[in-house]
Order: sequence, then C-alpha cells, then structure tokens
Amino acid sequence: MKRLTHAMAVSLAAASALTLTAAGARAETIAADPNAQVEYSGTLQILTKFGLEQLSPYFVNLAADYQKLHPDVKIELIQESDDSVKGKTKTLVASNSLPDIYFSWTGSWGGNFVRGNRAVDLTPVIGPDTDWGKTLVPAAVQAFQYNGKYFGIPLYLDAKFMGYNKKIFAEAGVEAPASFEALLAGCDKIKAKGVTPISFGNKEAWPAVHYAGQLLAFNVPRATLEKDFDPKQATYDDPGYVASLQQFKALIDRCTDGASVNGTSYASALQQLSNGKSAMYYQEIIEFDQAASKETTLKPEEFGFFVLPVPEGAKGDAKAVEGAPEGYMISAASKNIPLAIDFMKFATSAEHGQILSAPPYGQPSATVGGASEATMSPSVVNGLAALKSASYLMPWLDTANSPRVAAAWLSNLQALVGGSMTPEEVMAKVKDAAAADAK
Repeated sequence: MKRLTHAMAVSLAAASALTLTAAGARAETIAADPNAQVEYSGTLQILTKFGLEQLSPYFVNLAADYQKLHPDVKIELIQESDDSVKGKTKTLVASNSLPDIYFSWTGSWGGNFVRGNRAVDLTPVIGPDTDWGKTLVPAAVQAFQYNGKYFGIPLYLDAKFMGYNKKIFAEAGVEAPASFEALLAGCDKIKAKGVTPISFGNKEAWPAVHYAGQLLAFNVPRATLEKDFDPKQATYDDPGYVASLQQFKALIDRCTDGASVNGTSYASALQQLSNGKSAMYYQEIIEFDQAASKETTLKPEEFGFFVLPVPEGAKGDAKAVEGAPEGYMISAASKNIPLAIDFMKFATSAEHGQILSAPPYGQPSATVGGASEATMSPSVVNGLAALKSASYLMPWLDTANSPRVAAAWLSNLQALVGGSMTPEEVMAKVKDAAAADAK
C-alpha cells in the first residue's frame, strides 16, 4: 500500500509541472541585451541542484569569490538535491517567485519555462556566434535550444553508466559484460557469492526511468523515439518498447533486491556500492567521484564502469548513451538580468570549470577547456571519452516528455518494479497519457 501511495504521489507531483506555464507567466519573451551595462549592486537569488553535502561547497565558494570581486552584490543560494529541486521549482513557480537564476534540465522540463515566457532569451549573448557561446561545448548549448533560440546556460555534461567494483567482479569470476544477456548471467554468479549484484534505489521513481531510457535507445529506432516524444504524433506501437521493459524486469528480478527497491533511496543504493556491499550501481558520471574516493571503502583504483550493454537482436542505436547537459536559466522576472548573466559568465569560466570537473565534485564542465585531465579523476576522464564517442544522447524520459507522459512513465515503471503491472500494461498507460496530452 505504501508503494502504491508513493507512486500516485509521484504521478501527481510530476503532473503538477503543468503549472510551470500557468498563472503568472509573462505575455512575451524577454531577450537579453548584449550591450546592457552591468550594475554590480543588489541581490541575486540562485536555485541550484547542488544541495548534497559533497556538492554544496561549490556554489558557496563560487558566490564568495564573486562577492569579493563585487562587494556591493549579495548572493542568496537555495541549494536543493537532484530530487527535491523538482518540488522546490514547482513551489516557486506557483508563487511567482522564481529566483534570478534557476536550475533546469533540457527537453520538455526547460521547454515549460520557455512556453510560459519565464526564461530570458539568451540568444544575443550565448548563441554560437557570440563570444560567450564560443567558450562552451556547442552540443551542450544546442541542448537548450527552443524554437531556434537559446534559453539555457549549460554548466556540466552528464550521462549514465554502470559503475562496478572490480574486486567483487574478480572474486566472482565475472568480466565487464559485452551484452545485456551476459550482464544477467554475471548477476547470477555474483548473487551466488552472497553479494547484491546491483544496488538499486527507486523510492524517488526516476531511477527506473533511467534504466528504461537506455534500453529504449537500444531497442527502438531514434526517429521513432523522437516522434513519440511529441504527444500529437505518438503511437508507442514499436515492439521495442515492450521488449525494453521485459529486459528491465528481468534485471530487477535477477540483479537487484526485487520489489523492495521501491522503498530504498537512490542515495542509499549509491552508498551500498561505495561501502563494498554491492557489485554494481547504475549511476551518472557526475556521481563517479562520490562512488569511489580515498574516504570510501571502494577505492578509485577498484572502480570501473561500462555503458549498460546492448541486448541481443536490438533494433535501435547500439552506440547510444543516455544523458544530457544540465544547466541554468535566468528568470524573465529578474530585476537585474545583466548581473545574472555576468555571474553565469563567471561561473562558466575555464578556471571554475576545472574546479567543478575535479574531485570532490567530479561534474564534467560544459566549458571548453573546463575539464583538465591533470586534475580530474581517471574514471571521469574515461567517462567523458565514452560520452564523446556516443552516436546519440538519449534524453531522460521524465524531462524529454510532456508532463503527463513523464508522470505515466514514473508511476507505472515503479509499479512494474513492484510487480503489480506488466510491461504491456505500462505501455498502455503511457499511450493513454500521450493521447490525453495531445488533446
């Protein structure tokens, strides 16, 4: 009952993203003025996604450095975690109190702010031909493009990989798998040794979406996926959808602690890998330095990673990797847009990018020259190399899709994990949600 209650709560919370374009939205788009003079005074409020203890010092130090240069500027930080930032953002939107600078994902999530004219059009200052735009990774800037204009400032690059404990693998006689089927067989061997093969926490519901997204990229052609992201075109009739969810359920049953993972947080699952209690954890590259460090049981030299392997017979893109840049937008309601832009230029300098990319943060900078192999951990360096060789970055399902469809993926995949729904039933719910959003 608790699991079902939580699933419904997730669904309602995700659906409330619809309010991002509701009351308080501006009548027209505000565009940045590249010639505006910056007044270094007043207060800037910033909503970050750096609320975790290991990450929070980054923006604290960044703000302090900026204030040293400009003593008449006061910076107020609202630091949230990967999960809590969603609820906080919706609350701020509902009360028409978005801060000057706020975190945003790409895809439909960022598109909500654009449609509601809540985000400043940054094209005149961050477009590909501008001085600032040329300092950033082009693909990262393009990810925040809507209707031919640029609305976001990419801060770091992100993608999903299976992190693993090399020592546990060796003791179980398992190698990094070359296929999805080999991954399942490896799980069987690791489980026989009395170790949890994959620690998985799905209390927040979005971790299941990440598994599904990568498998969908493997099993469903890219053109079909991108067509189905639009509710008005979506059909969801490709057999790769159900096949992906069948594969995901097999992984849940053979590699994890089963239905109970719906009561475990993603942070706890990461901690299991760090403490040497599990062999694998499916994680973002920005979590590599949290998973293995000098302070954790799992040491950096014992940490390895691989892209979730491709299932046999998959008809999608075998070289696709799930991931997307993440960054910030500037509120159209800000009273000091030039100052907000100036701060973000400061934040995306190569110097600060190198700090962000190195331990203990390990967030690969989206700034050209912002990632130095000399200071980054080897795993993050290798992760970036794998990311750059990917043929396609599969966006997160819960940010690429419309709010109602995202909610359907979140709640119904959680039900699949818990064993109360079949893959076919999940896809029927997703299809219904797309049809409702298309009206």
